[in-house]
Amino acid sequence: MRKLIVLSFITLDGVMQAPGGPEEDTSGGFKYGGWTAPFADEVSGKIMEKQMKPADLLLGRKTFEIFASYWPEHANIWPGINEVTKYVLSKTIKKSDWENTVFLTSLADIKNLKNSTGSDLKVWGSSRLVQLLLKHDLVDELWLNIHPLLLGKGKKLFDNDAIPATFELIENFVTPTGVVMANYKRSGKVRTGTVGA
Repeated sequence: MRKLIVLSFITLDGVMQAPGGPEEDTSGGFKYGGWTAPFADEVSGKIMEKQMKPADLLLGRKTFEIFASYWPEHANIWPGINEVTKYVLSKTIKKSDWENTVFLTSLADIKNLKNSTGSDLKVWGSSRLVQLLLKHDLVDELWLNIHPLLLGKGKKLFDNDAIPATFELIENFVTPTGVVMANYKRSGKVRTGTVGA
């Protein structure tokens, strides 16, 4: 079975939309793209190197399109990105010129992929896909880069459909700019009547 890891840049209020740049994802009239830039520093860069180590990717359509328009020509920044397999959940696109891309069409396809042999599967961005995975209890780890700002609106990491679950903190770092970089591992289900006991 393959481990499924969600990696996300989020704000204190859970917004994950367009962390990288102003034009990355303007859907819904989002105007704050590129909100991670003021918090970049050498510490976060070193940790990002670890987070970007080669592993197969599982992406939603929108994130895949953003990645496919940029990363094939910038693999020097993300070594191995062209060589790993990119699995894409989409009902609207079926092919891509980006090498090693495989399209999935259903939750059953994702479950079969998770139950196969191979490297870990890393999910970057892909808010709707992440919410689907959390709803069906398929996430093994969360690697969250929590930025000290509020945006108020935008696509969120969590919605109201996630299955209640507990996670254990494996490691964490606080950068000089105040970004909390935390790695959580799935540890169990939430039992009623036990909070505060």
